[in-house]
Amino acid sequence: MSGAHWPMADKKILIVGAGLGGLAAAACLLKAGFDVEVYEQAPMLAEVGAGIQMSANPMHVLRHLGLEDDVLRLGVQPGAYVFRLHDTGEVIQDFPLAAEHQRQHGAPYVQLHRADLHELLATAASKLKPDLIRLNQRATGFTETDDGVTLHFADGSSAEGDILVGADGLKSTIARQIVGEIPASYTGDGAWRITVPIERLPKPFLPQVMSVFMGPGGHAVCYYLRGGALLNFVGIIETELASEESWTQKFPWDMLKKDYEGWHPAIQTIIDAADHDQCYRWSLHNRPPVRNWSTKRATILGDAAHATLPYLAQGAAMAIEDGAVLARALRQKDDIAEALDLYQRNRVDRTARIVETSTQNRRLFHLPSEAAIRAEFSKRNEGESRNRWLYSYNPLTVELT
Repeated sequence: MSGAHWPMADKKILIVGAGLGGLAAAACLLKAGFDVEVYEQAPMLAEVGAGIQMSANPMHVLRHLGLEDDVLRLGVQPGAYVFRLHDTGEVIQDFPLAAEHQRQHGAPYVQLHRADLHELLATAASKLKPDLIRLNQRATGFTETDDGVTLHFADGSSAEGDILVGADGLKSTIARQIVGEIPASYTGDGAWRITVPIERLPKPFLPQVMSVFMGPGGHAVCYYLRGGALLNFVGIIETELASEESWTQKFPWDMLKKDYEGWHPAIQTIIDAADHDQCYRWSLHNRPPVRNWSTKRATILGDAAHATLPYLAQGAAMAIEDGAVLARALRQKDDIAEALDLYQRNRVDRTARIVETSTQNRRLFHLPSEAAIRAEFSKRNEGESRNRWLYSYNPLTVELT
C-alpha cells in the first residue's frame, strides 16, 4: 500500500503522545502508507497501570496490525461478565464472553496487562518505521498555515509536518489549543488499583470471568491477566478525599482495607494478599464530551478528545478505534480538512455515547441497597445492550459518512 500514488500519499503526520492511542494510530497510519513521527515527553517508553480490556471492537484493529496472536498469548479470555452483590457475591446478572463473544462479533474479548499491550503496539509501530518515536520531547503547542503545521517543544525545537494528531491524554496540550480548557469535576470516586500473583490466593478462587461486585457507595472489579498468573483488582469507592489524577500515586494499604470492610470474603482475600506498599489510588474526574476536535490540519484522539470514566472498560478501546478510523478517513479524502472532518464526524457520537453510558454506570454500580440493585437489573439486559451497539462496532469496516 505504501507505494501507491494517491492524493495524500506523501503527507507527513506528527503524533504527540506514545501511549496506547498514539501508538495504535501510528501503526494504522504507517500501515495505510503515511509517513509518521511520534513525539513523547517521557524519557523512556513505558506504560503504568494494570489490567485493560480489549473487546471485539478494538481487537479487529489489533488483528489488522498483526497482534492478535500475541494478545491472546499474553492475556486471558474471560468466560463471562458477571454482576454480583458486594457482600454475599450472589450473581444478579451475567452474560457470556469467550466463545460467544467471538461468535457474535468475529473477534475475541481479551483481558491483559496495559504494559504488555503498550509494548506490543510500540514494537509493531517501530517495525513499520524504526526511528518512529522521539523521546524527551514535550510539546507546548502548534502553529499551522495553508502549507503545513509546526509542532513546538519546550526545549525550543520544532517539527514540521502536514497533519498533527494530539494523542497526549487527559491533560492534552494539543486539545487545549483546539478546544480550550475542558472543565474537569471530581466525581466523588477514588479508584484503587492492585495486582496479586495467583500463588498468593487459595485454590480454587474466583473463576476466570469478569467479576463486578456492586454495593452501596462503591464497586470492585476483579479479573485475571498474563495467562491467569495475576489477578487484577480495581476498587472504586465514594470518598470526599480528592487527590490528583495520577495512576502512580500510592495510598496506605490500611485505607484500602477499611474502604472494603464488610465486603465479600474474596475481596478481603485479595486485599490481604496485596503488597502493602503497592496500593495505588486515582481520583476520578468527569469531563463533558466535546464535539470540535479539529482545525484544518490538527485533530485529537483518545483521552484528549473523549476522556471517559472506567465504568464501561472502553477508554483504550475508543482510542484504538480512533486511530483506525483516522487512517481510513485520510485515505478516503483528497483534502486534509475534509478528511479530519470525516474522522471527527464519524467518531463524536459514538465516543460521546460511550462516555455518557460509562458515567451512568457509576449510578448502576453504586445503588444504595440490594433491593435497588435487583430492581434496576430486572429492567435491563446489559449483555444484550452492549452486544447490540458497543461490541458490534468494527472500526475497519463501519461506513464513513
